[in-house]
Amino acid sequence: MFDVLVIGGGVSGMQCALVLGSAKEKPFATEKKIGIVLHQKSSHLQNALFNNVLGLPKGKTGASILEEGRKQLTEVYPHVAQLANEKVCEITGDAGNFQIITNKNTYQSKLVVIALNYSKPLTIDGLDEFVGPHPRAAAKKDRVYLKNEDHLIKDGLYACGTIAGWRSQFAIAAGSGAQVATDILTLWNDGNHTKVHDKI
Repeated sequence: MFDVLVIGGGVSGMQCALVLGSAKEKPFATEKKIGIVLHQKSSHLQNALFNNVLGLPKGKTGASILEEGRKQLTEVYPHVAQLANEKVCEITGDAGNFQIITNKNTYQSKLVVIALNYSKPLTIDGLDEFVGPHPRAAAKKDRVYLKNEDHLIKDGLYACGTIAGWRSQFAIAAGSGAQVATDILTLWNDGNHTKVHDKI
């Protein structure tokens, strides 16, 4: 049983996992089991080139960020389980007991974060009732999102990044993932607003 399972290894999913992982020294997060299903092959980062993101050098590629992000998560927060080469096919259940069925395994998690891109079709069974036309993408692109209120689709089920209705911009997607992570940390911390900073 995971305490939280992030589905999607692009910008928002990886950022969410990094922030969750960084809270490992906090008493309320010490024993939490965190995982991420690395849906990276369909990430829009694969073909991205960045010249306009604060902190990234000019000419940074999305493909390199995907690879470096996995390494960063492995090296700095190895307690975060990375589930590679699996595709989520179905999500059932409710907060405290979600079942996540992949092409290879079935997992249980108390919380789930959907961090996939906004392209059609969204092929995860169990989410159909939440799918709608993307509110911040050009209509001709026919993008989708998961209906949510402040990232929360329903109790225990979150969306972040473009699938949450945000624009396809690196900093926006990363911020959305970090927001969901801090919302989950706040939940774990008995509702006390929580963020995680490292200091020199």
